[in-house]
Amino acid sequence: MDKQTTINETEFNEIFAIMEASFPVSELRTYSGQRDLLNHPNYHLYTSKDAEGRILAFLAAWEFPGLRFIEHIAVNPALRSGGIGNKLMSSYIARSGKPVLLEVEPPDGELEQRRIGFYERLGFHLNPYDYMQPPLRAGQADLPLRIMTYPEPVTMEEFHRFRDILYTDVYQVSGQSRV
Repeated sequence: MDKQTTINETEFNEIFAIMEASFPVSELRTYSGQRDLLNHPNYHLYTSKDAEGRILAFLAAWEFPGLRFIEHIAVNPALRSGGIGNKLMSSYIARSGKPVLLEVEPPDGELEQRRIGFYERLGFHLNPYDYMQPPLRAGQADLPLRIMTYPEPVTMEEFHRFRDILYTDVYQVSGQSRV
């Protein structure tokens, strides 16, 4: 896993292409909105590359004093189920002892349950609290998701504190309007 301190246009385009192939529009920023994050001091990209330097997978995370938030992790669709995502996640988790959070869709269908199972096998816990992801693009509605945490489940108080950090620092909205 390489931490990308600088991203060139080709690398960004490879990452964004994997993003677009892996997430619904409701879970993605626009191209320019995503690119703008590269200038944010708390936002970091980690990649897994092949011998030729092509990006196989990426992990996009926000790192704060009291927590780390994985906003996106995705593997090139042609290479899924080969352990690349597991290795990338495991490597990221091992980088620090801070709690790690991520958002997942509620476990309503088989695909969502499989994703949650992937994270649970890595030691994440699905928390029972209601959570709304603010829109990532203009004109979108809030998105009902769930929060998973590593290495432990969180209390309601911890959940509210972490949620408020995400709302303020990642999504730049007031949490009070979504409670």
